[in-house]
Amino acid sequence: MRFARLTYLIAGVCGLAILLPQYFLEARIGRDFPPPITHPEYYYGFIGVAAAWQFAFIIISRDPMRYRPVMVPAIVEKLSFGVAMITLFTGDRLSAQILAAGLLDLMFGALFIIAYLKLRKARLA
Repeated sequence: MRFARLTYLIAGVCGLAILLPQYFLEARIGRDFPPPITHPEYYYGFIGVAAAWQFAFIIISRDPMRYRPVMVPAIVEKLSFGVAMITLFTGDRLSAQILAAGLLDLMFGALFIIAYLKLRKARLA
């Protein structure tokens, strides 16, 4: 249970630390990673939904056994972004810097799977 608590807490806190500053970086991101953002609704929508998931991870960390069913969509959230970033990178449509964020999500996705399985064993014991 300790592993799940720490994993989800670290994922949530790190995710918020990465995502929340992006609310103030739209213009810079447009300059550093051209072209400029043409659909801000997608940009801010992504940040909002992703930030909401980080809060969900923190909630899961408070009582992993109780929130174990929510771990399944949490795993999907992490894996879907990571796989999408790898796909875009292999098609030469993404920078290595953004790929690193996708790989970080894949790492957390793997840790989420391990936490989910460890909790199953604890529940059956």
